[in-house]
Amino acid sequence: MAELSTIARPYAKAAFEFAREAGNIDGWFGMLDFSAQVVSNEEVADLLENPELSGEQKGEALLKISGDQLDEKAANFIRLLAQNHRLTALPAIRDRFEHLKAEHEKTIEVDVVSAQALEDTQVDALAEKLSTKLGRKVRINNTTDSALIGGMVIRAEDLVIDGSVRGKLEKLSETLRA
Repeated sequence: MAELSTIARPYAKAAFEFAREAGNIDGWFGMLDFSAQVVSNEEVADLLENPELSGEQKGEALLKISGDQLDEKAANFIRLLAQNHRLTALPAIRDRFEHLKAEHEKTIEVDVVSAQALEDTQVDALAEKLSTKLGRKVRINNTTDSALIGGMVIRAEDLVIDGSVRGKLEKLSETLRA
């Protein structure tokens, strides 16, 4: 997995820089997302693992499957990946591109797991406070988990804020055992 992210980094950076200069970041993200979904398909993955096909043949097959979903520049990007035998890295390239896009747009995805469903006003207030704390526009993905007992757990990239009752009970238990 770490190897794929290492492989993906320069390709994603090059694609992002090209998309930024062309003023088409969203379009490129859409094309990369589509391509990543195609290579994640089981039948296409089997095709890409076929040792009898050259990289170029695999790339052309992917382009044929993609139809008119890719513009000529994206098709050339796919051909480059195919020549370098990197088509299977497309999902990792898309993920890294998405990260670069979020940094550029100063946005961040925040996962909030709460014991009970949050009301829209609560989500808005939380997003506002997190935006201030993180210095970015926050998009909240809210899910519920009754096992938390109460409170919530907030995850934003490498930041984790555990304000759940379960988390506090676990901390108390560790303290008592020490």
